[in-house]
Amino acid sequence: MPNNQPDRASAGRRGRKATPALIALEQAGVKYELATFPADRVPAALGEGYGPAAARALGASPDLVFKTLMVKIDDQLWCAVIPVSRHLDLKAMARAGGGKRSTLAAVTEAERATGYLVGGISPIGQRNRHATVIDSTAQRLERIFVSAGGRGLDVALAPRDLARLTGAMFAPIGRL
Repeated sequence: MPNNQPDRASAGRRGRKATPALIALEQAGVKYELATFPADRVPAALGEGYGPAAARALGASPDLVFKTLMVKIDDQLWCAVIPVSRHLDLKAMARAGGGKRSTLAAVTEAERATGYLVGGISPIGQRNRHATVIDSTAQRLERIFVSAGGRGLDVALAPRDLARLTGAMFAPIGRL
C-alpha cells in the first residue's frame, strides 16, 4: 500500500483532486496511508454489500474497514463509524448520543450535510462538523481504514487520531 500523503498539488499531479478529508489530515499532521481501489470494478457478491467488497479489494479484514453512516438522533444529525462487518445498532447509537431514538439520515440529507456522496462519506473534513461516535471495537486496533472522501479512496490511520481529529467518542454501536 502506498505511503504517500497528498497535498493539493501532489494529489492533482496524480490525477486525483485532494478531498477535504485529505486536506484536513495534512493540516493536522496526522500520519496516514492512502489506499485506493477501482470502486467501479468492485462487484459485490450475492448477499455481500459494498463495504465487504471494498475490504476485499483493499486486501483488508472487514473488521478493519469502517463505514461512515449519518444518523439522526432526536432530529440532530450525528456521524457513526462502524466496521463493515457489523450493522449499526440504532438503539445503542441513540444511547451513545444521549437521545431517545435514532434513524438513518436520508441520502440527500447526508450528502448535503457532509459535502460527500454516499459511498464516499468520510468522517473527516465534512462540510459541517457533526458529533461522531466510533464503534468501540476500533479501540483495540492499531489502525483502521475509513473513507477519504470518495468511492475507492480510503485512508488507514490510528483510531485515536481519527477520534482526536473528529472530536469523536467511542461506544459499542455495532452489532453482528
